[in-house]
Amino acid sequence: MRAYRLLTAEDTSAFCHKVTEALSKGWELYGSPAYAHDPATGTMRCAQAVIKDVDGAYDPEVRLGSL
Repeated sequence: MRAYRLLTAEDTSAFCHKVTEALSKGWELYGSPAYAHDPATGTMRCAQAVIKDVDGAYDPEVRLGSL
């Protein structure tokens, strides 16, 4: 099965650490990052999709971050 996650966070180094942690656990970048202004908070937000091939069938109860 191929798992998909969309990592999001405010535009700080914490976002880069979140992506780096996912890469260190075997996730791969999928597409380009996105960057947008969040008018509700007045901050910039980042998003990056990642994918990972894992054994087993899809289960909506699985926490994707634990794969």
